[in-house]
Amino acid sequence: MGRCGVVSYGGFAFPRWLRYSAWHVWVVEVGGGRVRVGVTDWAQGRLRAVVFVEPPRVGERVERGGVLALLESVKAVAEVRSPLTGTVVAYNAELDDDPGLINRDPYGRGWIAEIQPERGEELEELMTAEEYVERVLKREEKPKD
Repeated sequence: MGRCGVVSYGGFAFPRWLRYSAWHVWVVEVGGGRVRVGVTDWAQGRLRAVVFVEPPRVGERVERGGVLALLESVKAVAEVRSPLTGTVVAYNAELDDDPGLINRDPYGRGWIAEIQPERGEELEELMTAEEYVERVLKREEKPKD
């Protein structure tokens, strides 16, 4: 799939070449069986200014849905949940000096970690940009009775 096209919703952008989890995390394959992980534009917008990242430990095994990292913002502390089960093989050390990259460039220089997945089927279960907007964002924003 080419790197073209973006789905827009609520003023936020979701590139079609990425896959998404219900935990507001995006995933892209980067080669060598690795995937790069970050938070969506919507998630960074909800957090506002990210001021600190508690990083994952390289070499640590993470379970799908387990805590991968913590993001501290002026508004709250948020858990970044792992979209896949696997081993953390890299962390974006640029975030140590400039955690605001997550806000300014969530799909580029604001990535958080790289994971070596254990189960290929988990990658296949992630959502497209359209599915993420329909199944997650639109449902979360519906008023509760």
